[in-house]
Amino acid sequence: MLTVEEVERIAKLGRLNLTDDEKARYARQLSNILDYANQLAEIDVDNIPPTATVVPVRSVLRDGDTVSGQIDRADALMNAPVTEGESFVVQATQASLENSEG
Repeated sequence: MLTVEEVERIAKLGRLNLTDDEKARYARQLSNILDYANQLAEIDVDNIPPTATVVPVRSVLRDGDTVSGQIDRADALMNAPVTEGESFVVQATQASLENSEG
């Protein structure tokens, strides 16, 4: 079982302020999760093929839908304000810059 000290360390890493009751409760809950993960790790899955999904795959296209009328790259770039080779050039937003910095 996880100790309260281990929960405090995890909470510190996540910058979480927990009450003593929450620390005790999370120690029990996280221990239950880890115990269940250990049970799953014991299951023999050597003869089970990997799957990408557990639900049936179905087409989102309606019957009779076909792809047509693809635009030529030159036509797509024709009205762009700024291009570079075969690409659009766009200004980065502050949000995207902040996200890329990690």
